[in-house]
Amino acid sequence: MAQLLLNILIAFLWTLLQDEDTFHLSTFIGGYLIGILIVYLMHRFFGHVFYLKKVWVIFKFICVYNFQLFTSSMTTINYILFKPNKVNPGLVTYETTLRHDWAITLLTLLIMLTPGSVVLRLSPDGRRFFIHAIDVTEKEKEILTKQIKKYEKLIWEVLK
Repeated sequence: MAQLLLNILIAFLWTLLQDEDTFHLSTFIGGYLIGILIVYLMHRFFGHVFYLKKVWVIFKFICVYNFQLFTSSMTTINYILFKPNKVNPGLVTYETTLRHDWAITLLTLLIMLTPGSVVLRLSPDGRRFFIHAIDVTEKEKEILTKQIKKYEKLIWEVLK
């Protein structure tokens, strides 16, 4: 947060020192870009990761989730419209490496927002998910666990 505030302060100072009669957004953006460079060079003194890295991780997280949502929606639609007799619903267990309550909650929500899978229960220690899936063939189990591992990896990146 301090890095972002410093970057905005540098952008405002840049705008004020340009000797222009009115505020120009292009001058502010130029100051912001210069501020990014300055904050990047100084970020190790803050004791935190450079703040734009977190923004990139969040952007990547949103893109991956939207892609997974689209592909799983198409798969669910395919099962409903073209393979209603070939559906093999059942339970899948998944053991997570996440430890924070909010991270486990986020992973649970991401799994539940993906069509075709619902988290029914967590184990008492919060490490194991019991997931109801629309198809539990070996191939589909592998696809589901890959998706969950992607989510988990992205949550770990946000935690860093």
